Amino acid sequence: MTNTLSQALVRNFLGNSPVWYKQAIIGFLILNPIILFTLGPVVTGWLLIFEFIFTLALALKCYPLQPGGLLAIEAIVIGLASPESVSHEIEANLEVILLLMFMVAGIYFMKSMLLWVFTKILLKVESKIALSLLFSFFAAVLSAFLDALTVTAVLISVGVGFYAVYHKVASGKTYHHPDHDHADDKSVQQNHQDDLEQFRAFLRSLLMHGAVGTALGGVCTLVGEPQNLLIAEKAGWDFIQFFVLMAPITMPVLIAGLITCALLEKAKIFGYGSTIPENVKNVLIDYAGEQDAKRTNRDKAMLMIQAVVAVFLVIALAMHLAAVGLIGLTIIILLTAFNGIVEEHQIGKAFEEALPFTALLVVFFSIVSVIHEQHLFQPIIEAVLAMDTATQPGLFFIANGVLSAISDNVFVATVYINEVVAALNSGAITRDHFDALAIAINTGTNIPSVATPNGQAAFLFLLTSALAPLIRLSYGKMVLMALPYTIVMSIVAYTSLQMYL
Repeated sequence: MTNTLSQALVRNFLGNSPVWYKQAIIGFLILNPIILFTLGPVVTGWLLIFEFIFTLALALKCYPLQPGGLLAIEAIVIGLASPESVSHEIEANLEVILLLMFMVAGIYFMKSMLLWVFTKILLKVESKIALSLLFSFFAAVLSAFLDALTVTAVLISVGVGFYAVYHKVASGKTYHHPDHDHADDKSVQQNHQDDLEQFRAFLRSLLMHGAVGTALGGVCTLVGEPQNLLIAEKAGWDFIQFFVLMAPITMPVLIAGLITCALLEKAKIFGYGSTIPENVKNVLIDYAGEQDAKRTNRDKAMLMIQAVVAVFLVIALAMHLAAVGLIGLTIIILLTAFNGIVEEHQIGKAFEEALPFTALLVVFFSIVSVIHEQHLFQPIIEAVLAMDTATQPGLFFIANGVLSAISDNVFVATVYINEVVAALNSGAITRDHFDALAIAINTGTNIPSVATPNGQAAFLFLLTSALAPLIRLSYGKMVLMALPYTIVMSIVAYTSLQMYL
């Protein structure tokens, strides 16, 4: 009886994840207190960061909330962070949490309209290069004035819609391949599998172009990313001044990013270049035709309401009528009220996508509080500030980029800008030098951070979404597909920064 119970406990730990993964997490949990006792909190803190990255990298093996949460709990228990510091991090990022809770759910109620619009675009634009540029530029423009997570939620919703349509129609007995009318069942299923793999690659490339687009646009304006607003407030810049100061770096990066997008599709490297299979396109065409044919007046009214609310969403976000999360809640109320969605279980479905990631983000803030309490980045900041002033902007860009890629760009920006403000107030640096360093911090935390899903919340959201396992988008695949963008954008940004400053 005891053996059976103990075996059940072992099997239940982290569910169906591989045995070696479970052993690794248990090893981390045992190792951390030992390292803390022998080598101290700083080494343990850095080890914890890489352990958490490990859980993110294997998100398809086990959702990172559980193993990452165990590591976060242990960090608090052994004194690397306090519950009060975690609460402080959560309070500082409350708007992001509200955004995830309500805005993503609001996008859920727009799915039919978004799928209708993007299906039309997908079927009208023949060139994959043009379609990729359209996705990237669309994401960049919207992210410059709205919010990267909102734009990513739209892209995820569209991707899930496309995948669901094809998979529902094409899987199983309803699958029909026009070139294999007389093929046996085994051949038909193989053709279906080949089409499905190509379609997954097609969706992966579009989603990654769009995700990078959110970074290209997000760095350009005061409202593009949370840290932009923070830096602007500390520096005393308004919207126009922020855009003008950043433009010598951000505009070349935007152009370089779009050129990279086109070249990757042309060269068909790093996981890009896959086109939509002809059979999949036919399925989507047939589906779109069937939906248009059977659409009732009520369905048309629902689409109209969704379109009107979408326009309101863009205006409300662009004009910052309220916190993004509150605008999202408004969207939920408007869409459900005017489209007749009044039952609790219907509304509850909208929150299924966002809440696991919201919980994961709170765990992530726990890791960030360890970085803060143990001053893990402090030696790097002090070393850079001790360098020659002429080289500091470039070094700040590199240091911010590297740290943002392994932790969180908002946190890194907060730490660095506070140190620079302190240096300005103490008279250690001039106002012109402060402006140069603030520009380096903003571009450093926004551009090289696309290297990994850790650095950009939008990337992490995409990695842990319901779409990622469907299209086989793993942590490693995201890093590989982001690599050419990371290299090109970082080099262009660094070169522009050196020329401009």
